[in-house]
Amino acid sequence: MTSIRRNISDKVLAYASQYPVVTITGPRQSGKTTLCKMIFPEKAYISLEDLDERRFAKEDPRGFLNRFPDGAIIDEIQREPDLMSYIQTLVDEKNKAGLFILTGSQQFDLMETMTQSLAGRSAIVNLLPLSYDEAYQNNSDKTVLDEVLFKGFYPRIFDKNLDPSEAMQFYVNTYVERDLRRLINIKDLSAFEIFLKLCAGRTGQILNLSSLGNDCGVNHNTVKSWISVLEASFIIKLLRPYYRNFNKRLIKAPKLYFLDTGLASFLLGITKADQMFSHPLKGAIFETYVFSELLKARYNRGKADNLYYFRDSKGNEVDVICDNGNSLSQIEIKSGQTVNSDYFKGLEYFSGLSDIPVESSLIYGGTQSYTRNNVQVVGWQSISEM
Repeated sequence: MTSIRRNISDKVLAYASQYPVVTITGPRQSGKTTLCKMIFPEKAYISLEDLDERRFAKEDPRGFLNRFPDGAIIDEIQREPDLMSYIQTLVDEKNKAGLFILTGSQQFDLMETMTQSLAGRSAIVNLLPLSYDEAYQNNSDKTVLDEVLFKGFYPRIFDKNLDPSEAMQFYVNTYVERDLRRLINIKDLSAFEIFLKLCAGRTGQILNLSSLGNDCGVNHNTVKSWISVLEASFIIKLLRPYYRNFNKRLIKAPKLYFLDTGLASFLLGITKADQMFSHPLKGAIFETYVFSELLKARYNRGKADNLYYFRDSKGNEVDVICDNGNSLSQIEIKSGQTVNSDYFKGLEYFSGLSDIPVESSLIYGGTQSYTRNNVQVVGWQSISEM
């Protein structure tokens, strides 16, 4: 699996021919290092996780960078963010495209420094874990939905054929807790662990900060802070409501989605794929899968994540709205394998409200794709073809 060519590769190469710096962000273990080494094999590689390299970069940044006259891949740049100011000076002097490829796994540290130092000089790429067609490109006909949802899409699980539950246990212990404790002062780790599991139980749902705080015994501001850090670390994504041009009373809180179903499943206590079928949150986990696939597809094409949801006070809703500027795409998500006429109600309602063209799709738990009632019905394996 390490040799798999990621869908985002061509976009990264295109950016490297246009910008002096390309910055690749994404969750830990999403494949950033592997991608960089694969598509830039001629570049020197250094990781700032290496204590000696980090000390060198901190104490003598010019000397550190002068080792790389042709540029380099610098991994985990957020460990020494001040280095970006010196990179700025270098790339301005050399005026050459594709000089440095930077990777980082925290948006907080990274984006704040980049805005100050590398604004206009760096293309920014978001690399999430594998998409379905990357992970299962050779055996998609044999995949079972419940197994796909349980396993998730972190590359290492596929590369090393790891047990998903064990891999996610180590992932949470090694990366999530370590990184998050460095970002925020978590005094009570057990409260944070409960919070993480409660978030998993709310994937695909509208976020209620007060309810979440009450359930894990922390105040509203703490929950808000923890949510922000989870989003900055690419563990979750908040989907904002769409309410342009509508005067009706609309729900304004965001929906919460995990970005990997395997991590969500682990936090929900699902230890085997066959537990997925009867799990009460199967529909929410499926919706999480679809949303993350839609997001990956946009990121892989270099597009902004102009994704929203729609819900009004009467309960009319559409799971995902994509704002294309002069048109909209609306997507309903249903885990059932049989398409029911009720599945189209939200789509029909929203189409009647919109004053610009709307393209409608339904993604469901079956495998056949076809058109019905002017709606593109898409099987769960075919999202990348939309």
